[in-house]
Amino acid sequence: MSKRQDLRRVLSAAVVLGPLLIASTAMRAQLPPSASEVRGFAPLHAAAHAGDGGRLAAALKADPQAIDSRDAHGRTALHVATFARQRDAIRQLAAAGANLGALDNDRYDAVTIAAVADDEETLALLLSLGASARLTTSRYDGTALIAAAHLGHDGVVRQLIKAGAPLDHVNNLHWTAAIEAVVLGDGGPRHQACLRALVDAGANLTLTDRDGRTPLQLARSRGFAAMVRILETAPQR
Repeated sequence: MSKRQDLRRVLSAAVVLGPLLIASTAMRAQLPPSASEVRGFAPLHAAAHAGDGGRLAAALKADPQAIDSRDAHGRTALHVATFARQRDAIRQLAAAGANLGALDNDRYDAVTIAAVADDEETLALLLSLGASARLTTSRYDGTALIAAAHLGHDGVVRQLIKAGAPLDHVNNLHWTAAIEAVVLGDGGPRHQACLRALVDAGANLTLTDRDGRTPLQLARSRGFAAMVRILETAPQR
């Protein structure tokens, strides 16, 4: 095989694997506390992780100023409770004045944590308590909506749109939620539903990636026929 053919194979692999590597990195960036970390938690974080209301109240009473204290990864008790799906603890922390928009060291807030986990019930609770769907989060300067569209979490996408998430935010990869639904999706029913929700909500489909490609052009290039149909029949705004 010639050097030119080798180069073409490398470039072709980069086109295919690049988005997958980005997706994999994004998933590794948001990890729940490990068992060893939980064992080393301070009382407030330990109580939040366990969903133990009595211990949580005692920890807050002993040190009210610790409500937004951080672990080694910058996680507050609210982050920990969100990872653990401890909704009563989330309510208790919110009532005590926890910062619902706090970002951990990887710049994730509780809303984005719930969105990535496809945890619609916890997300609904956080939004009802006043948490924002509009924050810029993660090392990619993205949003919870972009993360959810990327993963095909269509119910989460619909919740976030209803809560006022910015439809056309462009992250530092130069991707919107609509673009991520295509380039990081599998073209299947859930990613189609995400794209449909974004289209129906009025997402700007003329925004392009760094190479000047629209969601429609990207869907065509990936052979996602159902997504192509959604985008070809989208209202012109």
